[in-house]
Amino acid sequence: MTDPFDERVGFKFPKTEADIVTVSHGHFDHNAASAVGGEPFVIDGPGEYEIKAVSVIGVESFHDEKKGAERGKNTLFNIQMEGVNIAHLGDLGQEALTTEQIEELGNVDILLIPVGGYYTIDGAAAAKIVAQLEPKIVIPMHFAASGVAIKEIEGVEKFLKEMAKEAPEKLPKMVISKEKLPEELQLVLLERVS
Repeated sequence: MTDPFDERVGFKFPKTEADIVTVSHGHFDHNAASAVGGEPFVIDGPGEYEIKAVSVIGVESFHDEKKGAERGKNTLFNIQMEGVNIAHLGDLGQEALTTEQIEELGNVDILLIPVGGYYTIDGAAAAKIVAQLEPKIVIPMHFAASGVAIKEIEGVEKFLKEMAKEAPEKLPKMVISKEKLPEELQLVLLERVS
């Protein structure tokens, strides 16, 4: 489970269990690890971890363009399991990743990237970071949608325009394996779990 949220974001948190929970930073819309059932191992900062055949690399980044002076630090995560590298960028606020961050993060097959602006990068910056990381699949996150209580963030449209992609069909879930990773970049919109 990545960045479990407090229900103040406007959505009911689904009943779920996990072995591992990653928390990119300490804000209420990303750090509700106590809402996750089971006895998960919580990773809330940079480092390298190996839990139940899952490798997790946490890379320090910033929640704003002023090296964390406004909103603090953020951790980028690369979760490696079953031969697939899934990067979750949390509430990244940097307009671009540094060479060191890209090297630490490593190979990225699937990228979950914030696109809503205001508290994070916007669609234009997100498109540039997609180009830096060159993933096979991109899943935008942290954008305005029906029911979201955080009104300042933008929708996904600006990101889609920057990526020169039409809005793809929303999927209820996605199952992927190393063998089924696409050759060319694929943009995926996931439906909100209710």
